[in-house]
Amino acid sequence: MSGKLEGKTAFVTGASRGIGAAIAKRLAADGARVAITYSKGADAAAAVVETIKDAGGQAIAIQADATDAAAVQSAIDKMVTSFGKLDVLVNNAGTAIPKTFEESTLEETDRVIDLNLRGVFIATHAALKHINNGGRIINIGSCVGERMMTPGLVAYSATKGAIRMFTQGLAREVGDRGITVNNIQPGPIDTELNPASGDWAEPQTANTALKRYGTVDDVAAMVAFVAGPEASYITGANLTVDGGTNA
Repeated sequence: MSGKLEGKTAFVTGASRGIGAAIAKRLAADGARVAITYSKGADAAAAVVETIKDAGGQAIAIQADATDAAAVQSAIDKMVTSFGKLDVLVNNAGTAIPKTFEESTLEETDRVIDLNLRGVFIATHAALKHINNGGRIINIGSCVGERMMTPGLVAYSATKGAIRMFTQGLAREVGDRGITVNNIQPGPIDTELNPASGDWAEPQTANTALKRYGTVDDVAAMVAFVAGPEASYITGANLTVDGGTNA
């Protein structure tokens, strides 16, 4: 444990697996007490908490669908009751439904917007009532929110582009409280949702400068840096972790 986040508390949405789970584990390893949310997969969420506790950290898992405003508000209240405060919010929950825009149903498009954009609004709005001066709000966007080269992700990329502007706008509003707001933009990362061995992997790998997928720990490392004391003068930034996809 590095101790850079000793005494801090972090709330990570959608953290039962993939990038979210890696972020929760890394923040805990750096000394933060961590609360994670999940919509489904209670066993997976419990396993993340167990891993953190086994390593000497503190963590709790709270079931809350990221699109359910009352559930998210309740989860943040529960976290503050358990840990006494809120220092770091990581808006990680999100989804993609890969298919062309023409083939996508409105229901599918609504789902992507609801989770990727409205979900971030919900959690951030609830967190701002509690977050300490000098706190951190970290959004997980995507490299396709800046430069779009992957057919089949039109609605997804639109929501991630919106997250870029939300990050910049909010940074202006909360800066006088010493709160930073930043957007981490992963490229192709090897997860269950986008495996490096999957059908979509070949064109994504070809688009990178490094000719390989990244790992969830690559993203978690950037989140941990932005959450830490050395990043106190970085705000409103879009920080891309994409192996050179957008280079």
